[in-house]
Formats: sequence, C-alpha cells, structure tokens
Amino acid sequence: MRLPRRVPWASIAELDQVCAWIYTDENDLDAKTLAINRISAWKAITTLPHALESTLSILSVIVQDSSEQGSSSYLHIRQSYASAIIRLVNGLVDPLQVGAYARSIASIATQLNLPAWLVELRHAATHEDLPSIEVLREAARDAMAWLLNNYFIPAINPTAPQPLQASPLRPVLPLLMQYKTLLKITTRDASLRSEYRPEITKILRDIERWIAEAKVAADISAATLDWDTSESGDDADDTDGRERWALERFSDALLEKGGLVPVSKNTISSDLPYSTRKRAVSAASFCPSSGITSIWSPLLNHIQVIHPALSSILVSKIISSLFNTDDEDHVAEEEENIALDSGGDAKRDLSYEMCVASWVNWLVSTFGNDNVTENGDNEEKKLKRENAVVALVTNLGPTKTKAVAGDGKA
Repeated sequence: MRLPRRVPWASIAELDQVCAWIYTDENDLDAKTLAINRISAWKAITTLPHALESTLSILSVIVQDSSEQGSSSYLHIRQSYASAIIRLVNGLVDPLQVGAYARSIASIATQLNLPAWLVELRHAATHEDLPSIEVLREAARDAMAWLLNNYFIPAINPTAPQPLQASPLRPVLPLLMQYKTLLKITTRDASLRSEYRPEITKILRDIERWIAEAKVAADISAATLDWDTSESGDDADDTDGRERWALERFSDALLEKGGLVPVSKNTISSDLPYSTRKRAVSAASFCPSSGITSIWSPLLNHIQVIHPALSSILVSKIISSLFNTDDEDHVAEEEENIALDSGGDAKRDLSYEMCVASWVNWLVSTFGNDNVTENGDNEEKKLKRENAVVALVTNLGPTKTKAVAGDGKA
C-alpha cells in the first residue's frame, strides 16, 4: 500500500485551475502567466514532480517566445526550447533506465508512447545543430499535449480511463527457448562452450533487458509514471513492486511447457549428456536431474545475482501453480495432460508436478541463504525452506491425492 505523499497543491481543484489556465485558450498569455506564477510558488515551497517542472520550463519559453514575436534573433529562444525538451525526455527516461544493461532511450519512449520525434529532436539538440525555431515550437506543443494527457488528466481525475496505453510487452518465451537451445548444444559438447559463449552472453543480456522492459510495463499497468516526489519515502516500495511484477511474469514464462520442466516425460533424450528421462528427479536429493539443471542453472544464477527476489518469487509461483488447480486455465492445462489407461481411469500428469516440485527444493537449497534484500530483517522477502515444505506437503498430501482420484481434477 502506498504511503501518503506530499503534493504542492492544497486541493485537486487548485491543480485543475492551473490546468485550465494552461490549456483552455492557447492564445491567452495572461492565463498562462498565472499558471507560471502558481507553479513557481509551488516550487518555492516544495520539490515538484518532474511533469510540473517540465510544464513550467516549456510554458515559460512559450510565453517568452510569444511576447518577443518579431525579434530579429531567436537564438536564446531556440536554446531555451531545446533545453526544456531535453530535460523533459531525460527526466522521463532516466528513472526507467533500470537493469544491469542499458536500453535505448527510444525503446523506453516507445513504451511510454512519447512521440518518437521528440527523442530524435533531443538527440539533435544535444549532439548536432540546434533545430529551427519552427521545429522547436511544434515540439513544445506536442510535449504540452503529452503532459496534458499523461499527467494532468490522470492526476485531476484518477478514476477516469487512462489515455496512456503501453506498447504490448514482448514475450520472453522465445528468448528462453533460444537460451535453452544454446545451452543444450554446449551441454552436449563441452568443447563448443567457448565458441557459443558470446551468443549465450548476448541472450542473457537480452533477457535482462526484457525484465527492465517489464518493470516499465509494470509502471504503466499501474497507471503511474512515477511522477511522485521522493519525499514520501515510498520509492523503495514502488521499486520492489515493479520488480516483483516483472519477475512474476518472468517466472510464469519459466513454468511454461518446455521451460524448467521438459515437454516430453517418457522418451529418452539425445540432447542430454547421458540417456535419461527428461523429467527425471534425483531420488537422493529430490532435485531435477543434472541434465535439466545444467541447462537452467546458469540463467537462474545470473538473474538471481541481479534480482535477489527471483528465487522466492519463483518458488511462490511454483507452489501457487500446484495449489490453484481449480482455476479455469489450470483445469484446461490439466485436461491436456490427462491420459486414460486401459481401465478408463483418469490420471494426473504426476511427472510434471514431481519435476516442478523438485525445482522448489533446488531453489531453496541453492538460494535459501542468499535471498536477503537490503532490509535483511524483512522476513517476507526471505526464501525459507520450512515455508516451502509446509506448502508442498499441504498441496501434495493424501487428501489432495484422494480428491484427484475421485473426480480427475486437481
């Protein structure tokens, strides 16, 4: 739950009034001056959200430009416009430049539906010739329109449908399948590891970039662009929420068929270094076979180092998938896995459940002592063996098995 936060305005009506001064009449410079004075007064008493900072900067240049029409030199106006646009784009993109590997500003702007040409103008104004006054005026109009739709309207009326629609988050499953293919090759023939190392490194970076994209999508799905100031002290909670959302989507992809649990359950695999059942579980340690872990452990270790919450979230997702067997989606999946024996009795896909449950034990054994966040005393964020064991025993105990045998549903 978000904590109360400090805002510059005394009431939403005050913010609404400022919005009306700015946008009601494009040619009313007196109203825009009132808005500039009000926002400047807010800035004198508290830190402004980036949206209001940008609004103040752009609006001030617009008023100055309008009052100096006919001037022989527009150089200082062009510089002011360019500076305001650069600060707007950078301030939107920089907080979302999360993850171990940098993403392009254009890709983040696309997720925010920020006009792509504003990003190009930012680059030109920073590294090339200063754009013309006409281009900069058009950029200022587009920027103000974007701020109206993505800051003022949502802030004034939070319950209204949000105009911001995120670009669809690209699926991560193809990246995971590409990673799996590369690891199968190097697991089967260790002499190829050095040859394929650059490709494996690249796909690991691509997966990490996907997680960063998902964290941006989490912001948009929650109808917030992190406009709030840091005075409320809840930035860490927001970051945790975005990361959890991204890692949950990542965990869902790992649990898809062909991910952590192989599709085939009875055939002999030629892809592994030795012949075994693909879903075999070690009887001694109750962990996935070495053939399975040799493929997925490099990825899990890599992501765990960057995102220490991965293991606990993945364990929760696995246990949840075993618990929530009455969900429509899970029932449909189970129906695909039900086979009729010679007597006509329905059976569960126990090999899948056994293999996915063994991953819980592997994750707890591998990361149980490492999954501690910066707040080491936060018990909810620690991966605990006893919690996982209790949940698994409850889910896979005799009562559950009896219910399955009775009606063929889990």
